Amino acid sequence: MADATEKFFEELGRRGHEPLLSKANGSLRFDLKDGKRATHWLVDMRKGDVKVSHDNRDADGVLRTEHAVFDEIVSGNTNATASLLRGIIAFEGNPQLMVLFQRLFPGPPNARKRGRAAGHARRKS
Repeated sequence: MADATEKFFEELGRRGHEPLLSKANGSLRFDLKDGKRATHWLVDMRKGDVKVSHDNRDADGVLRTEHAVFDEIVSGNTNATASLLRGIIAFEGNPQLMVLFQRLFPGPPNARKRGRAAGHARRKS
């Protein structure tokens, strides 16, 4: 059975074109550790055209974290930016690519039930 991370990247690769990445040109590598073992996911983006592989090669940006943490991010249970600020994930390279890419991460699972869009604080009237 595939985990949340595998499902996320496989679905992204099947799409072939992702409109949310229409301004992205470059590559991101995700180095996900599980104990002593690391899994690599490489995402090449060219104006919305996306290719996903397990290549462990140089990229314009590299995100490093625990596999379990990334599972939580792609499940909408953890915010990627908050995790970066807390030091739970590390990123080096072109930050613009990561900002564009994180649009693909889902918001909290119950955000729509609460009547607000994911990632937006409730405004006080």
